[in-house]
Amino acid sequence: MNKVQLIQALDSYARRCDDEEEEFVSAMHTFVTTKNDPFSRQTAAGHITASAWILDTNRTHALLCHHRKLDMWVQLGGHLEPSLDDSVHAGALREAYEESGLGAIKALLPDIFDIDIHAIPAHGDKAEHLHYDVRYLFAARSANAVQLTPESKELAWVRLDEIHKVSTENSLLRMAKKATQFLRKSTH
Repeated sequence: MNKVQLIQALDSYARRCDDEEEEFVSAMHTFVTTKNDPFSRQTAAGHITASAWILDTNRTHALLCHHRKLDMWVQLGGHLEPSLDDSVHAGALREAYEESGLGAIKALLPDIFDIDIHAIPAHGDKAEHLHYDVRYLFAARSANAVQLTPESKELAWVRLDEIHKVSTENSLLRMAKKATQFLRKSTH
């Protein structure tokens, strides 16, 4: 993985992000430039993670995971694997395949779709730390069967306009809103 590549992607994203995310962009930029290995789970303060916001082919639903450890609905994603992922985007796609079992996932946008910084509570021997989460937009057929992994209690295709019924997390609500706006722009 390449710090310079991520910094360039963050700089590009900073020109089009909303006010709420400007703070995240600045903090993530500082984190990436000041840490020796911001991608490593061994970086105690936190690390870069990669997520996939997956829409169905009708562009009306997003695939969400009820995360076992966090006990909440989240998008698919997780830790980067330096030996497998040549970019954060590649890590998001790999995580999407691993956590969903879907056979075909297509990128809808090559650039960053959303970013978020959130605390992960202490669990077992792991101290509380931050996930500097970089999110990308994908699509997949909802008719294809999904497969649960041990990390998930459930996977579900949730209507974009009903995500507020399964989560009050601002992060998910923001991505649902952004997906709806993106789809409006791409159909005109």
